[in-house]
Amino acid sequence: MNYFIAIMKTINPAKDEAIRKEHIDYLNDLIEKGKIIAKGPFTDHSGGLVIFRAESIEEAQQLANRDPAAIEKTREFILKEWKSNIHV
Repeated sequence: MNYFIAIMKTINPAKDEAIRKEHIDYLNDLIEKGKIIAKGPFTDHSGGLVIFRAESIEEAQQLANRDPAAIEKTREFILKEWKSNIHV
């Protein structure tokens, strides 16, 4: 299994706040399915970060694209493959 970092930059704060519950519910569902190993907001309120566990970058991109924040275009997503130097 591979890991992918999604850096999420908030581009529409008002609309992002309106869909916040749906966004968090979606991410929590992926945690239960074992597809996310970490998530959280940046302390400067500029967005957040998610670490996906996926077979490929294509799968990780699909997971990111299904996020309500991506669907509603309240955040921009930058997706990068990531290698942990510790056992996760």
